[in-house]
Amino acid sequence: MKKIAKFLIPVLIFLMLLAPAISLADFDPARGLVPCNNTPSTNGTIPETEKCDYYAFLKLINILIDFVLYYMAIPIAAIMFVYAGFLLVTAGEEVASARTKAKGIFWNAFLGLVIAAAAWLIVKTLLSILGYKDLEEYFKVVYNYVNEIS
Repeated sequence: MKKIAKFLIPVLIFLMLLAPAISLADFDPARGLVPCNNTPSTNGTIPETEKCDYYAFLKLINILIDFVLYYMAIPIAAIMFVYAGFLLVTAGEEVASARTKAKGIFWNAFLGLVIAAAAWLIVKTLLSILGYKDLEEYFKVVYNYVNEIS
């Protein structure tokens, strides 16, 4: 049983990570991580209209936050839930220790998701209290203000 588990766990994790890439889920080749200077023109050069500035930097931070929350935290938590469930189901003779370990993994994965969601919610709530409905709108206001005073 241990030989099968040692083989199946990496294969299942690999297949779970490969499935979105095969289906090209939510793939937009024109949208990259860096919001400026990433769209080549027809002759292969980057146009000067997409300059990297303060607003582009703030937009990059927003894109990175979205990437970490949606594309890393949730899939890692799902993998941890699957792994804990697998440990619980295949406990065999060591039911008490495997159950304790699986419960710890479940709890830690859940707490990680709660902390990530709470951090996102706190930022969104503070910005909405200040009157901004969208982070991009907030970044535009900050960018315009910085340009006015400089």
